Amino acid sequence: MTLDTVAERGLVLLGCGKMGSAMLQGWLERGVPPGAVSVIDPAPSDWLKSTGVAINADLPASPAIALLAVKPQMMGEALPSLTAMGGGETLFLSVAAGTPISTFEAAFGATSPIIRAMPNTPAAVGRGITAIIGNAQATSAHLDLAEALLSAVGQVVRLDSEDQMDAVTGLSGSGPAYVFHMIECMAAAGEAQGLAPALAMQLAKATVAGAGALAEAADETPAQLRVNVTSPNGTTQAGLEVLMDEATGLPPLMRATVKAATDRSVELRHGG
Repeated sequence: MTLDTVAERGLVLLGCGKMGSAMLQGWLERGVPPGAVSVIDPAPSDWLKSTGVAINADLPASPAIALLAVKPQMMGEALPSLTAMGGGETLFLSVAAGTPISTFEAAFGATSPIIRAMPNTPAAVGRGITAIIGNAQATSAHLDLAEALLSAVGQVVRLDSEDQMDAVTGLSGSGPAYVFHMIECMAAAGEAQGLAPALAMQLAKATVAGAGALAEAADETPAQLRVNVTSPNGTTQAGLEVLMDEATGLPPLMRATVKAATDRSVELRHGG
């Protein structure tokens, strides 16, 4: 199954908020014809109306894929509009945080191919990373199709089990917020050393964005990149001695941060 399959049989997008809009824009840019896309959204944006896709119209009986992009708390209200597609050849792909595959199997039937995905917010600028896992009915062709669609907004990785989704949530799902706070803290620290607020924020943003781009582009590991820019007894080493302290520095703090988010994901999954 490829994007050509989507063009032939159609794609249904349930929910077109920030994530749904980012994905739709990526698909259209990759050549998915607007006429093949049907969107269900209670408050379509002006941008959505300008795309040429079908909005809140009659749905194809057996589309290649139905992508569920509504908020988890709206899922119970939204799913009935797609239940008639269950048990057939339609692949259901969910990007709803915290909603397990079992929820969709209950709605669409255990014979339906279902893939759960966890994207993150940099998908809005095409720089996201999404983890996917399928149920027993999801074939390699289904996973390939999901990856082709989700790669429109960034990288895609495949998990070995659904249980790993909690850790993915704690690391990459929640992770952008950690980085945003790091930028805040770096800028505030620059201010404390005498920089003007706007200058400190510009330096912090560009430093984090540039370092991230370098880490992705370089052949070396982040550890080696760190070594490369750390001169003995220099300024970077002085800063890293504080940041890398195993008792009070970033390593224990980041372990605790990711663990707290992962644990909360487990709690939410069990109705906590």
